[in-house]
Amino acid sequence: MSQNTAFQIALSHAKSDQHIEQILALQQRNLKTNISQKTREEQGFLTVSHTREQLEFMCDTTPQIIATVDGNVIAFALAMLPALGELIPDLQPMFEICDNIRWNGKLIGQYKYYVMGQICVGESFRGQGLFDKLYQTHKIMYGPHYDLCITEISTSNKRSQRAHERVGFETIHVHQDHLDEWNVVAWKLKG
Repeated sequence: MSQNTAFQIALSHAKSDQHIEQILALQQRNLKTNISQKTREEQGFLTVSHTREQLEFMCDTTPQIIATVDGNVIAFALAMLPALGELIPDLQPMFEICDNIRWNGKLIGQYKYYVMGQICVGESFRGQGLFDKLYQTHKIMYGPHYDLCITEISTSNKRSQRAHERVGFETIHVHQDHLDEWNVVAWKLKG
């Protein structure tokens, strides 16, 4: 779909089996292992693949923000509570260190926070502000209940790092795990 084509984007949360299937399909199309090096460098990439069961459990515990056109998922921003740290093994290293990172004079564990599990905008819809709109929807939904949103970004994913900084995220820690080197970033939801 070109940028000149008229379409109505709706922001909501995943409510159906169809939404879950479409999130998983969009995720697979954008995994680092499924795209070219050129696409990874120019468009960014996803590292973690969720199972249907993991995503269903995440939907049961927190609203998962999606953007749709004609009922079809074109973007998503998945949230996870720290208590779900063991749900996805590839994310455990971040959850294990997160509470003990010091930021603005306090340990992250002293803040009320949640984790952005993954954010993705379908290729045809990039460059139209949808990334920022997904995060603004998160701020509206989660801001009254949480101080911070935390996530980690591969240090080689420059596009994602720039996009997160544009929204207001700050790098608070860098670490290496079995998958990659990561920037842990925080976004202040209040104040």
